[in-house]
Amino acid sequence: MARCCSQAQRMAACMAGRPGVGSCCGGWVATQMVLCPVSRQLSTFPDPGLVPAGHQRSVETVSFSPDSRQLASGGWDKRVMLWDVQSGQMLRLLVGHRDSIQSSDFSPTVNCLATGSWDSTVRIWDLRTGTPAVSHQALEGHSGNISCLCYSASGLLASGSWDKTIHIWKPTTSSLLIQLKGHVTWVKSIAFSPDELWLASAGYSRMVKVWDCNTGKCLETLKQGVLDVAHTCAFTPDGKILVSGAADQTRRQISRTSKSPRDPQT
Repeated sequence: MARCCSQAQRMAACMAGRPGVGSCCGGWVATQMVLCPVSRQLSTFPDPGLVPAGHQRSVETVSFSPDSRQLASGGWDKRVMLWDVQSGQMLRLLVGHRDSIQSSDFSPTVNCLATGSWDSTVRIWDLRTGTPAVSHQALEGHSGNISCLCYSASGLLASGSWDKTIHIWKPTTSSLLIQLKGHVTWVKSIAFSPDELWLASAGYSRMVKVWDCNTGKCLETLKQGVLDVAHTCAFTPDGKILVSGAADQTRRQISRTSKSPRDPQT
């Protein structure tokens, strides 16, 4: 087993971490994942260099469950694998996508896993069933590869695509709530504000957009100080600061003055 993540793995990595547990690196040149603890206090972590093996082609996405007990991975073999973090054993194999899987995210309740593929669909896997044959539903509507996914705290799901749009779904009814249009390049990263009033998105360009989740209106396009492609974006837990990740390490602070009228979706 490998004991750490190499420089090449880190450069080509998709990072998915949960506080107090660790990070997992999956790269386009690797068919394995490396679980690396990030705290010296992780005395219960089984192996600081645990390498779950099973994918036949490169791993493109990894996601920890909210309780940090499970890890989902997907990639070019069109398969999703669900792992036990402590043992490194594969729990379930999820098959259904017709092309490479590029994004994934667990629902807040850990009952479902969303995956996005180059087959232009989002699939919601029901993890509550006790049988190996996990049921799933397909969310269709994008005309391009699915590049990013993000669940909100109440269970709404946002998907970004190469078709330059973002869809916000209510997975429990498979309904599309709103479509966000305005990016000039494919959407690379999306993030809900904690109150779900806003959604931030980073396109494969030098801009980050902030959207009103209720009206679909673009509230602001952040360009100032962004000197390179914005690869990722995230809100702080209080929703007062939006951080975009790029080569120039840009951070932009935003103010919040209103509350979301949207009722929680379960």
